[in-house]
Amino acid sequence: MKTIGFIGTGVMGASIVGHLMDAGYEVNVYNRTKHKAEPLINRGAVWKDTPEEIAASSELIFTMVGFPEDVEEVYYGENGIFDGIRPDTIVVDLTTSKPSIAQKIYETAKQKDAASLDAPVSGGDLGAKNGTVTTMVGGDESVFEEVKSIFMIFSGTLELQGPAGSGQHTKMANQIMIAGTMTGLTELLVYADAAGLNKEKVLKTVGGGSAANWSLQNYGPRILKEDYSAGFFVKHFIKDLKIALEEADRMGIELPATKKAKALYDQLKDDGHGDEGTQALIRLWWKDAE
Repeated sequence: MKTIGFIGTGVMGASIVGHLMDAGYEVNVYNRTKHKAEPLINRGAVWKDTPEEIAASSELIFTMVGFPEDVEEVYYGENGIFDGIRPDTIVVDLTTSKPSIAQKIYETAKQKDAASLDAPVSGGDLGAKNGTVTTMVGGDESVFEEVKSIFMIFSGTLELQGPAGSGQHTKMANQIMIAGTMTGLTELLVYADAAGLNKEKVLKTVGGGSAANWSLQNYGPRILKEDYSAGFFVKHFIKDLKIALEEADRMGIELPATKKAKALYDQLKDDGHGDEGTQALIRLWWKDAE
């Protein structure tokens, strides 16, 4: 049985660690702010003071942090993973990050006789809580097969997409789609409200037809309850869309709808809502939403 290390016990990470512990795995944990990991420590997770200590005591390491620069820091910074990694260790980055960073980690791991996978996930806080996230993996097939059963502890959908970086590219495609469903959901509700319709009935009706989608089903009810708590942070979604647009530019393609979605979320963040959930986009229209 592998000893698992997990770095990043935020909204989604904490739930994933819980699933791993429920499955019987010993889990070492590290988080930049220790108090966020305390509920897991109280359940039996073992605290380590640095990513280096996680690497020195774990055979399989998951990282799930906020931004690409955070990924660089936990792997390459002082007391980072690559300062303590042992041969035959597998590192798996669940963060939504840049494909180029995934490829860099892959090469460094090889140099240290270890292995890596980039495996960003989708599904937000509910998917993590329910153990049904969609996991998009890049890396070597042999490594993927070795840890596939562990992925399935917290994944509802799991697929190897291709070589290193492919998981991150797939997540960018995912976020491009979500940008469209979130702006569509928001404008649907704005329109329905202006037309004097019963918004709960509208969501139920259109959710039963061809307009059905995950954002409508999961975030529509939250908006009607004026619940803007973060299942997925606005600031993190902006980060994702920025990466997607940078990659699109590098590949020479135009994504005008995604650009507009990012501009709207930038405006929402500028209005002070970067730490709220992506459903808070409705605030740009319903200014008095609390």
